[in-house]
Amino acid sequence: MSSYPPPPPGPGVGHRIEEAMELIEMELRHAIEYVNDAVIPQVRSESIVAMRKVSDTLRNLADRMDKAQQQRGPRA
Repeated sequence: MSSYPPPPPGPGVGHRIEEAMELIEMELRHAIEYVNDAVIPQVRSESIVAMRKVSDTLRNLADRMDKAQQQRGPRA
């Protein structure tokens, strides 16, 4: 005779695993939707701003280098 209690009536382990998989898939879909709808647009927007700042900084640096070269005169 076994000392383990009989399994409870109702859905079996396989059914519970299927339910868990469905919940996991649903949560993954929500996470993907959130990333696509909120995160990616924000990252794009912030990246564009950052690229513009870098561009302005590089332009200013190039202008300063040109000005410094003009003040020194041409090298032979």
